[in-house]
Amino acid sequence: MNGRFSSTLAAFLGGWCLLTGAVQAEGLSGPSSTAAALAPGDGLTDPQFRSDFPLSALPGFYAWKDGLAEGGFSFGADYLALGQWGNSDIGSGDAGGGIARLFGTYDAGGGHSYTFKLENRHAYGAVAPQFFGLDSGALSITGTAFNDSGTLLTNLFYTYRDPEGRFTLQAGQIDVTDFLDIYSLVSPYTAFQNLAFNTNPTINAPNPGLGLAAGVQLSPNVYAVASIADANGDPSSPDTGVFSSGETFKSLEIGYTSGPGRIYFDNIHLTFWQSDASDDLGRPKDKGVSFSASWLFGNAWAPFLRYGQSDGTAALYERSLSTGIGWYRRNTDLAGLGLNWAEGNGIDGRQFTAEAFYRFSISPNFQITPSVQFIENPLLDPTQSSITLFGLRARMLF
Repeated sequence: MNGRFSSTLAAFLGGWCLLTGAVQAEGLSGPSSTAAALAPGDGLTDPQFRSDFPLSALPGFYAWKDGLAEGGFSFGADYLALGQWGNSDIGSGDAGGGIARLFGTYDAGGGHSYTFKLENRHAYGAVAPQFFGLDSGALSITGTAFNDSGTLLTNLFYTYRDPEGRFTLQAGQIDVTDFLDIYSLVSPYTAFQNLAFNTNPTINAPNPGLGLAAGVQLSPNVYAVASIADANGDPSSPDTGVFSSGETFKSLEIGYTSGPGRIYFDNIHLTFWQSDASDDLGRPKDKGVSFSASWLFGNAWAPFLRYGQSDGTAALYERSLSTGIGWYRRNTDLAGLGLNWAEGNGIDGRQFTAEAFYRFSISPNFQITPSVQFIENPLLDPTQSSITLFGLRARMLF
């Protein structure tokens, strides 16, 4: 094993072992994780929906799934589609793409479980939504996760959750954005689409790859989450290259929450991170810190304030400030409004981004989300004063 990776891993494990004497640890499952995908409704499900489609169309299938879940194996599949259209003077003018996912968990008992997620991400035309902002002249990821990467193994990990709730440990093929700098509106599958309002765009988070993560509840209201993962992760071709390269991404988050079950609804935290350079990929090293505060009032209103800064060598932005609010309706409809100011990586000037969306929850398993994004002073094309993008996302869960 590479000496640098060995020493880093040893230090991480040593620090983790010092923390595990705490109580009431929460798992490592944010709004975009497999666990969240298996529990539709944002954890706030109200039975009053417009319909029960597709449950009503496939009662035998869902009964079979329920039977498997009683034996410890829970799984689901979904398909997401996103179309975007813009008024930029340059670029293609539109983008479209889809994501097909198969995911699940097996609860082996005694706190031991196993999680998997396979995805196929594809574009419908020449430009995938993830790159539509760049294609239109903005330094902006306007369709987070909707790229054309093909078939990906994004999750294949083992979890141990202490039966007394004191800590959780994950190891295997992990996606650090499942738990890194999260809040209730972080998921590009169910909430905001622009990276400015997803995982902080000043964090050079790696693609899914081999890693280790731990979450610990230090008190009923204070928690810590730490991770070390392959900085060169490639979910389209998973490997163990991190053991030879030693190039890793590290993070440490300390946060305050109203209680373990509300860890991403009521959350104030500080996140520190560092990513090694890669000579093979031409990526410089980078590090930074981010702050996030979000609180859900009355299970309806979710204001947020998020800030991040980095060395500005590899992350999308050197500095970023976001604020906004989410509004959960009775049947888990969700409206969101976000505002972002950012300084680009190595680019003079500041870019302003606004996004508004309304997610119609037709049923617990079927959602449609129209959205609009406005980008002022697009940093990649200073000849344009602003760009407006319209989007329409659909998600069907089986």
